Amino acid sequence: MTIFIGADHRGFELKNRLMEYLQEKNIRVEDMGNYTYEALDNFPVFGKKVALAVAQNPNEFFGVAVCGSGIGMSVATNRVKGVRAGLCDSVKQVEHGRANDHMNVLCLASDYLTFDEARSLVDAFLETPMKQDEKYIKRAQMLDE
Repeated sequence: MTIFIGADHRGFELKNRLMEYLQEKNIRVEDMGNYTYEALDNFPVFGKKVALAVAQNPNEFFGVAVCGSGIGMSVATNRVKGVRAGLCDSVKQVEHGRANDHMNVLCLASDYLTFDEARSLVDAFLETPMKQDEKYIKRAQMLDE
């Protein structure tokens, strides 16, 4: 399992804490930036990096993209073919998005989540399998057309 994770300045601290958490679980994590705190950086740069990395193998790779509201990262990552990103703030949303919508990028809002909440969302994202029923596969394919 490989997780590509990226964040702008507002998500920078949460991204780093999540990276440490995932590495402690022996999960391979690739940091897509930002690598230093820069108050004037821009979320599209890091959202695109996460999305392009996940798009290399969208059924096997995972992405986590963090910004203040989570909305910017959701918009940025969904512009890449093969990426199915969702902004989630509950475990139930994550489970639904992963299972039914084959979500492969989880977008998080650092301004509205504690670390423990974000950790729970990431755990649900990684633990929930995608449903393999024909209708769910077809829907994912339709998004790429």
